Amino acid sequence: MSAARQPTADRDPAAEIAHLGPWFHNLHLPDGIQTAPDHPFGDFPAWKWAEVAPHLPSRLDGWHALDVGCNAGFYSFELARRGARVTALDSNPFYLRQAVWARRLLDLDDRVCFLRAQVHDLCGATEPRFDLVMFMGVFYHLRYPLLALDTIARLRPRLMVFQSLTMGDEAVAAASGADIEFSERTLLGRADWPQMAFVEHSLCGDPTNWWVPNHAAVLALLRAAGFEVIARPGHEIYLCRPDLARPQDELAHEEWLAATGAEIPGRGSRSEERS
Repeated sequence: MSAARQPTADRDPAAEIAHLGPWFHNLHLPDGIQTAPDHPFGDFPAWKWAEVAPHLPSRLDGWHALDVGCNAGFYSFELARRGARVTALDSNPFYLRQAVWARRLLDLDDRVCFLRAQVHDLCGATEPRFDLVMFMGVFYHLRYPLLALDTIARLRPRLMVFQSLTMGDEAVAAASGADIEFSERTLLGRADWPQMAFVEHSLCGDPTNWWVPNHAAVLALLRAAGFEVIARPGHEIYLCRPDLARPQDELAHEEWLAATGAEIPGRGSRSEERS
């Protein structure tokens, strides 16, 4: 978009919607205006929010929410309406322009902060600043998905709403949580074993679709990151909370520190160790 043609909430909303399009979120704006009334998925993501909403507190006053991959801000706005203070991240400036414009029309400037950032930018956050994390429709777009889950887990949110594109059915192997021998590796190829398909080129015309897990893998990945699933609001949606009884995996923690460039407490920098 040209810098000389910035959208404002003062112009005709229908003209601004057309100018800022296409829209992936069908936002319901004042005076009955919608941003994508002919969305191929229907009234999206309103119908998905209708599945999630009953599982969250009706009031979120005093909560700080994080919306990862916020797109045009639908979930951010719904959380703000419930009283939450929302930090919303997206790496695509196209969607952020839509979100900022809609925020003004919805009079939510003081409740929602939009940032151009990715989930991995949270690696430097050391304090549990977020009570609720919305992690909807992002996981399968990440080249380093478990790193992202580990990063979110370290924020210790009260709740996380996780959604991912999945494959296969919802069968889960009874032995998936047990140790297996080399001679039993055939188990790994079973449809009910936790597994993810890697997409080398593109899926549905989108080259950012990298991984597609099955249901068993989603459960295993969430457990490995320190979450427990407490509800299934809808298809491919998992409501989670930190599993405080799960001991920290020290080897996994050191790998996360190395991957994120953080120093390992008490050990100095890795460059010093190699010298």
